[in-house]
Amino acid sequence: MNTSVTDFILSLLNIVFLDLILAGDNAIVIGLAARNLQGSSQKKAILLGTGGAVVLRIIATILVVWLLKVPWLLLFGGLLLIMIAYRLLTGGNTEDTDIQAGGTLWSAVRTIIVADAAMGLDNVIAIAGAAKHNITLVVLGLLISVPIVVWGSTLFIKLINRYPWIIYIGSAVLGFTAASMITSEKRISPFFGQQPLLHYLFVALVIAGILAAGHWQRHRAHSRIKHSGDSSR
Repeated sequence: MNTSVTDFILSLLNIVFLDLILAGDNAIVIGLAARNLQGSSQKKAILLGTGGAVVLRIIATILVVWLLKVPWLLLFGGLLLIMIAYRLLTGGNTEDTDIQAGGTLWSAVRTIIVADAAMGLDNVIAIAGAAKHNITLVVLGLLISVPIVVWGSTLFIKLINRYPWIIYIGSAVLGFTAASMITSEKRISPFFGQQPLLHYLFVALVIAGILAAGHWQRHRAHSRIKHSGDSSR
C-alpha cells in the first residue's frame, strides 16, 4: 500500500479513536436532553440534534485547523491538549453540568447542539491536532465517529468502565498528538529536526508525564474515597 495512503488511514483511525474516547460525556448529554420525549420524537431529536452538532463540530475544527497555522498556536494547542489528556485520566467530566431535558422536539434539539458546542473544545483541539491540516480527515473522522457515539454510546461507556486501561491508551494517544503539535511549531521544529533523539525523548516524556500524573491523581482520589468510607463506619 502507498505510504501516503497508509498515513491517511492511520491518521483517520487516530481521529476516530480520539473522538470516541472524548465523546462519552457528549453521548450522555444527548440522552439527558431527549429523555422527556417519547418514541419517534425522541429519535428525531437525537438525529437532528446530533446532525446539527456534527455540522458545528466540523466548522469549529476546520477553523481551529486554520488557526493552528498562526505562529505559536500549535504550541498553545499542544499544551492545552496535555491538560485535556490529564483531565481524561483524572475523571474531569460533565457530571456536575446541569443539562435541562427538552419538553419539545426543537427545545431538545437546541439543548443537544448548544451543550455539545460548549463541551466539544477538547474534541475539536484533539482532532485538529491529529488531522495535521487535512480538512478531509477532519470531516471523515467526525462523520464516522459521531454516529458510533450516538448509537453505541452505552456500549462504549460500559466497555471503558469494564476495561479502564482503554482510558490510559486514549490519554497516551492524546499525549502523542500534543507532543507532535508542540514539536511541529515552526519556531521550534528546526531544533527537533536537527536532534531526532531529543524529539523522541520529548514525546516519550510527555506521554509518561501525563500517564504518571494522571495515575497518581486517580490513586490519590481512590484512597481518599476509601478512607472517608472507612471513617464513616
